[in-house]
Amino acid sequence: MTKPVLAGAAIAILVVAAIYFSTTNGEPEGAARTDASPATTSSPADPGSARGGSAAADLSSRPNEVVAPAAAADDFNPEIPRHGSSLFGDLKYGPDFKHFDYVNPDAPTGGLVRYGAFGSFDSLNGFIVKGKTAAGLGMIYDTLMVSSMDEPASEYGLIAESVRHPKDYSSVTYKLRPQARWHDGEKITPDDVIWTFEQLKKNHPFFNAYYANVVKAEKTAEHEVTFTFNQTGNRELPQIVGQLPVLPKHYWTGKNAKGTNRNFSETTLEPPLGSGPYRIANVSPGRSITYERVADYWGRNLPVNVGANNFGSMRYEYYRDGTVALEALKGDRVDFRVENSAKNWATEYDIPPVRRGNLKKEQVPSLNPQGMQAFIFNIRRDKFKDPRVREAFNWAFDFEWMNKNLFYGQYTRTNSYFANSELAARGLPEGQELDMLRKFEADLPPEIFTAPYRNPATDGSGNNRANLRRAAALLAEAGWSVQDGKLADAAGLPMNVEFLLDDPTFERVVAPYRQALHKLGIQSSIRTVDTSQYQNRTDNRDFDIIVESFPQSLSPGNEQREFWGCEAAEAPGSRNAIGICDPIVEKLIDRVIYAASREELVAASRALDRVLLAGHYVVPQWYSANTRVAYWSRLKHPERMPPYSIGFPTIWWIDSSAPAPQPKADEPQ
Repeated sequence: MTKPVLAGAAIAILVVAAIYFSTTNGEPEGAARTDASPATTSSPADPGSARGGSAAADLSSRPNEVVAPAAAADDFNPEIPRHGSSLFGDLKYGPDFKHFDYVNPDAPTGGLVRYGAFGSFDSLNGFIVKGKTAAGLGMIYDTLMVSSMDEPASEYGLIAESVRHPKDYSSVTYKLRPQARWHDGEKITPDDVIWTFEQLKKNHPFFNAYYANVVKAEKTAEHEVTFTFNQTGNRELPQIVGQLPVLPKHYWTGKNAKGTNRNFSETTLEPPLGSGPYRIANVSPGRSITYERVADYWGRNLPVNVGANNFGSMRYEYYRDGTVALEALKGDRVDFRVENSAKNWATEYDIPPVRRGNLKKEQVPSLNPQGMQAFIFNIRRDKFKDPRVREAFNWAFDFEWMNKNLFYGQYTRTNSYFANSELAARGLPEGQELDMLRKFEADLPPEIFTAPYRNPATDGSGNNRANLRRAAALLAEAGWSVQDGKLADAAGLPMNVEFLLDDPTFERVVAPYRQALHKLGIQSSIRTVDTSQYQNRTDNRDFDIIVESFPQSLSPGNEQREFWGCEAAEAPGSRNAIGICDPIVEKLIDRVIYAASREELVAASRALDRVLLAGHYVVPQWYSANTRVAYWSRLKHPERMPPYSIGFPTIWWIDSSAPAPQPKADEPQ
């Protein structure tokens, strides 16, 4: 189970969505777009504390990898309605819990918080492929269930009062809360849930893939909806259905202020009706969007919402230049920033507001898997079809030099599609994992069984000659040779590649990489385009190489089809931008989805990881197990942050009564 984010919005699927729509933000070290909210109600601490955050700790004192093993599921009777559900065993919070442990239940409410988003937007409908969606839209919608931030895979009722399912996982039934309301006062009904489910599958390839095994939704009682699955044994399906954002049928099938019928399949700038803790207050297309707290929000007193949604209003200010966005934070035009650039973190915060404590710097450790961020190939193109060619590109990439000279040594090279977790393949396959892989041994590279996957490495000196010789040998094996200084195939066609980017700040990473490729005879160029053109080109597979990320959770499942499945490879706008279509990968995805136990899930994930790595579909980049945040001291968060999210903006608040730190008399300006 993953937590994807609707384009440009860190929404509650919106607990689902940080995976689907998140890519790099163009900042060289980033792994999440700045046009999405940072971690949210998903993705994505102690009551009463108002700690503003400490100075950044020395990274050398921190472990490079944080791994949290998950407990096996305990036996329970799923046919009895419960207030929540979990993949990993008993729920932490009982049916009478008052609030999550990590929130401040007495947090004050009110105040404006400003967040810098990147790029632009032209739509307020985040559930279709068309358009560039405004950031933060998920705050206006509620989901059936909501994830806790201190459990790896547990959900508790929001719109749904309870959940139950048969022991064979052939369906799931949710009982809706009778008091659930839309912002216009209308009740949230089973018809809304059913209509939402049908429209999301119809209008977006992600939802169609994510809910591929959910074949029917029907009303089975006055406040009850049952979802039927086409296969049994998929333990994840009840969880991912709980992540469903619910939309108002009567609104979308009605008329707008001009008397025109609304069309859910089209973009719109009309503020949509929601049911969540916030509503849209003001829209300046492409420039900013402001949300206001709903004073009479129907769910404000539910245990899952106590201590949450504290800001009186939230404004997302859009910037098209990363440097300007950073200066906006320094100039107090923005309140909060997730800093994705190691260079910025090391060099750009030695300013008076930071020295006196007005502007806080903090690194928040995370137990979340880091997934894969990488240069990805469009293997639909003939020049990238041979895995030896793709592997050669990895041998030409000098991460150690970049980490030393560009990233201030703050990153770890990614060696897994499930990095920073127990799901990552390690050593040689054994036990259940080995049994799974043995079934395909004749069609798998033999090194899967004889040598652990390791990225090529260098000494960081910039002398990459040995690795380049290995790359050249691989290219020669694949039928490429240097002719007049240019690498060409057997037909004499030269190897030309374009790096497609949507932010110029990543160019400083690509530039030294291009120099290495040039030594191999590979001609390359950088093409940086605006976000709309970038999305259009990537959706329609009009690219050679792009930077992409594939975030993971501690419980991978149906979203793997969207990442690596054959059907997604053919669907424009899907997350399978690489174009992977491999029958072995398909079978291993099924083993992940239909794992009958935690042990089997771990084994299947490791087997899938190993096969994907052996395919050399990407040039892996880097990750950090810490989230770097900078924020003005009036923003507060609980003392003990939850382990699976930074919780912004959900559990943060503004302390307007706290005096700001004053400049020292001898402070250099």
